[in-house]
Amino acid sequence: MNHLQIHIRDTFGIRPEKLEEVAALFQPEKLSRGDTFLAAGGYCQRLSFIEEGFMRVYVNLDGKEVTQWVSGNNYFMTEISSLTFGTASRWNIQALTDCQLLTLHLRDYQRLGELVPEWNRLEKLFLAKCFATLEDRVFSFLSMTAEERY
Repeated sequence: MNHLQIHIRDTFGIRPEKLEEVAALFQPEKLSRGDTFLAAGGYCQRLSFIEEGFMRVYVNLDGKEVTQWVSGNNYFMTEISSLTFGTASRWNIQALTDCQLLTLHLRDYQRLGELVPEWNRLEKLFLAKCFATLEDRVFSFLSMTAEERY
């Protein structure tokens, strides 16, 4: 079992008999350092699992790049609002290092409900975990000193 399959199993709780089928939908993709995964104003058409490397989510604000998030090995990367609702992205996503990704394109993402009947429930739990992580992050910014956050 590879890292993607382990992560899918542990994150979504997909049954072992469906795990290989779901993982097979992800296709290898490479990004070089500095490459754009998604530009603000574009439409996100993929969800990627970072096998190796680091990526950041950022916005240009008053001539300054403000990083919103950094993800590395064994994490998913996407612009969830754009992927889910088909809206233009507010964020830029860029490779900070050379990256090896496993990418699930939107058309296959939309098929997950056919492959995994309990997908709606599993996706809801995953999104709830993401929301809880963001709540923790917001709380740390509100309650910790700059030194503690660092």
